[in-house]
Amino acid sequence: RRSAWEMLAYPDTDMQKLVTIWPELDDMDAPIARQLEIEGLYKNYLARQDADIAAFRKDEGLVIPDGLDFAAVPGLSNEVADKLSQSRPATLGAAARISGITPAALTVLLAFIHRHQKHVA
Repeated sequence: RRSAWEMLAYPDTDMQKLVTIWPELDDMDAPIARQLEIEGLYKNYLARQDADIAAFRKDEGLVIPDGLDFAAVPGLSNEVADKLSQSRPATLGAAARISGITPAALTVLLAFIHRHQKHVA
């Protein structure tokens, strides 16, 4: 059993399909129905993004090992590796504040540091 809200998360489900199941939804104003469709479709992505943000905040103080060769981190673009090499941030949070360092790059760097710490330990 799924609610109408849960069903909106499926890309092939819209308010018109839901009205066939719950006719009372047809009384909803069109702009509100459209907004619900949009929010329902993206709610899972937004929840995942919120979880990623919470995880990053937890790891914001993670120390970047001295002498880390950013060019050797698989998945970092040359531009990002150069910026990190020039700035030499001490923590992941400091790296996040460098202009041009993307959330994706931070995720790659975080994973690399975690793998590196496991091999060292």
